[in-house]
Amino acid sequence: MTQPSPAQKPVAKSLYGGSGSRRITVRDIAAAKERGEKWPMLTAYDAMTASVFDEAGIPVLLVGDSMGNCHLGYESTVPVTLDEIVMLSAAVVRGTTRSLVVGDLPFGTYQEGAVQALRSATRLVKEAGVGAVKLEGGERSADQVELLVSSGIPVMAHVGLTPQSVNAYGGYPVQGRGEEAAQQLLRDAKAVQDAGAFAVVLEAVPAELAAEVTRSLGVPTVGIGAGADCDAQVLVWTDMAGMTAGRLPKFVKQYLQMRELLGGAAKAFAEDVVGGAFPAEEHTFH
Repeated sequence: MTQPSPAQKPVAKSLYGGSGSRRITVRDIAAAKERGEKWPMLTAYDAMTASVFDEAGIPVLLVGDSMGNCHLGYESTVPVTLDEIVMLSAAVVRGTTRSLVVGDLPFGTYQEGAVQALRSATRLVKEAGVGAVKLEGGERSADQVELLVSSGIPVMAHVGLTPQSVNAYGGYPVQGRGEEAAQQLLRDAKAVQDAGAFAVVLEAVPAELAAEVTRSLGVPTVGIGAGADCDAQVLVWTDMAGMTAGRLPKFVKQYLQMRELLGGAAKAFAEDVVGGAFPAEEHTFH
């Protein structure tokens, strides 16, 4: 008896915490929407951290251009390059076995049009091995989404507050307030869905509007600062784990104080070295 091909295998029964011998796919994401299942997504930028999240059952990991702020020392996501995204996406893929890995298309790699977007996304798929890509923009990015999807590359879209537009916004304001802005956001979300996006990130959007968008779409919404009615929620992992210093966005919940813990460990090591307690006999070769 022949074994079914991966494409014939049934989709996962549960995204979060489920088990299986294959990666989560966009078919699994669609099935979760049909079941009304909520699911979590985190960012990841290296193999070791990604392996922790993969083992914890996180079904989708985003190699976000947020790496610019929290890992590369940039003031915004704008300077992040495609080479940087490709390198760190490959590391995340190598560190995982089940999570769907989504690679971000950074600023300047798709704005020229659909052909540029396809060239950039192809690098992420071929060189890094990601299962999908993400790009910002609604109606203005619909052509890019359509060509990528028709070329076999799944796309997660991103509307609302799009951080790559920080210079145009003059900061990071909440999006979709007021009737005209709300209607434009709804049009943006529908445009990328109609172009073939398998999910839509809603960032910094009033909860009531995000709920309306979620009801209006047939694909799942992924909220970040968009209320509790989205189909999924995402956080930047360094925010979630308490590694980020300084003021945090209102939508962040910290589940750990890792910056404090890691700093304490570094100080304990330093004090052992200065005081002569490390290395001790059990750490020494003869």
